[in-house]
Formats: sequence, structure tokens, C-alpha cells
Amino acid sequence: MQTVKLGRTGLIATIAGLGCGGFSRIGIAAKGEDHASSIVRAAYDAGVNFFDTATAYGTQGAVGKGLKGLPRDRYILSTKFPYKAKTAEELMPTIEESLRLLQTDHIDIYHLHGVSAQDYPYARDTLLPILKKAQEQGKIRFLGITEAFAGDTSHEMFKIALPEDLFDVIMVGYNLLNPSAAKEILPIAAKNGVGTLCMFAVRTALSNPAQLKVDIEQILQSGQANPALLSADEDLSFLTMDGVAGSIMEAAYRFCRHSAGIDVVLTGTGNKAHLLDNLASIEGPRLPDETLQRLQALFGGVDSVSGQPKAAR
Repeated sequence: MQTVKLGRTGLIATIAGLGCGGFSRIGIAAKGEDHASSIVRAAYDAGVNFFDTATAYGTQGAVGKGLKGLPRDRYILSTKFPYKAKTAEELMPTIEESLRLLQTDHIDIYHLHGVSAQDYPYARDTLLPILKKAQEQGKIRFLGITEAFAGDTSHEMFKIALPEDLFDVIMVGYNLLNPSAAKEILPIAAKNGVGTLCMFAVRTALSNPAQLKVDIEQILQSGQANPALLSADEDLSFLTMDGVAGSIMEAAYRFCRHSAGIDVVLTGTGNKAHLLDNLASIEGPRLPDETLQRLQALFGGVDSVSGQPKAAR
């Protein structure tokens, strides 16, 4: 699998990373930890070296089990602290618990999870000093922060945080329905050498016509698209016509993978065959210029949707 240097960290990451959260959480709820760990190992065997989990996902143990016995320098671990559910005093013990579950002596990237714009000062002033102490102790290597994209579709937190340049890696919401990060977020990250992880590359609206209709209605109501170009009945079928892509999801992954400023595209599933399909999509070629131009015309001004149902946020 192709690799990329993850910003100033110097880490060499595969362009596809296994996301162990999302709706699937690598199948742990439905099929248990052993099955989830087998998904982790299947991703590694398929060439993936980047694994992203979190305390809130409940999949750290599965990740640790799936990677057990492998040389530690052959994979990159990313996990997160749920600051809204735990106090600052619990941050260091939570890192220790993550180390235990992941069966490792260090975490490559440790993020503050889903930080909102209003909570960013707390994250910066109270939690970041504790992260730096853990970094000095060798428990974590690089500092990360993720946005709450489902509720912060216009990246208000990153508009504050990125200019301060305090974190080495960010996880940003980005997809073909809402590519707004390409305007203000990704260029600053690239300028500062900040590594970028892409989440929300594929969400419900790209596989469920009913949710797509809801999102398109919201886009039109917000005035963020030209109604002469974007119909309320748009079904994105042009993405699968004339050999452009085998599916809308494939096109969505390829769109993200080849967007300037995106380093690693995260994909999550509890099904091995689906995993391999997703990895193949991420490794696919850039979409044709005419397709990209049409997507820009339809959704280039959108920052109001995430592709995820509001009830699931």
C-alpha cells in the first residue's frame, strides 16, 4: 500500500487507516472482541499500518489483541481522550489504561477527542500541559486533536486551534458533500506541517438515498448550492456512470484520498470483505477532471452537512 509522511511527525503512514470507531466499531458490539481483533489483523495483513481507536469506542483491547506479537515499529497507534466524560485528573490514568489495553509502552498519536470551539481553551490551557508531561515521559509521541464534525460542520474549532499550531496531527471531517476543510483548514495544516487524518469520508448519506435527500434539502435551504445545478432529487448516479467508479462509496473514498492536504483516509467496518473493498477504493486513481469539476459546482460551497443523520450525532 502507498505511504505518506504524516506531517512533521515523520511517521510513515499508509494512505488508508483502520478506523475502529464509527457505526461499525470493527464489529465488536455484534460479534465480540475476538472478531474485532481479527478485523485489525486483516487490515494489517492487507498492508495497513495506521490504526485509530479511542477510549470512547471500546475497541482499544481489540486493537491490542489484533496487533499482538507484531514488531512495534511496523504499525502506528492513534487513540483519544474523551474530555467530556472524564476530568483533567483522569487524563494520565486514562493514558495508562490505553497503554495496557493496546499492549504497548507508547502511543504514537494521542488526541483530545471531539473538541468543540467553546471547549478549546480548556483543552489548550488545562489538558495540553498534561499531554506534554506524558510526552516527556515517553508514554505518547505526538499530540493530536479531533473535531466534533457532526456538530461542527464548518470547522469552527480548527479555525481557532490551527493558527496556534500546538498539535502535530488533526482529525478533520471531509467528504464530497462537505469539502469545506479544503478552503481554510487543510492549507493551514500543510503550511504548519500538521498531519491530517480524514474522517467521514463515507457516511450514511452516501449509501442511503433518504438521508442524501435530507442533506441536499438542507444544503439548498442554507443557500449553499445553486438550485439550478443541484436538484432536490440528485442521486449522485453520475459518479457511477461511464466507468467513473464502481460505486458511490468508491468514488467518495477516491475523492478524499486524492484531495490536496489529506494524508490518511480512515475507513471502518466489521466485515473483512467490506474492508478489502474499502482499501481497494482508497488505493484507486484520482477521479476524472470532469467529475471533480461537477462535484465542485454542486458542493464546493457547502459547510452545513456532515452526511450523518442528526439523530446519530
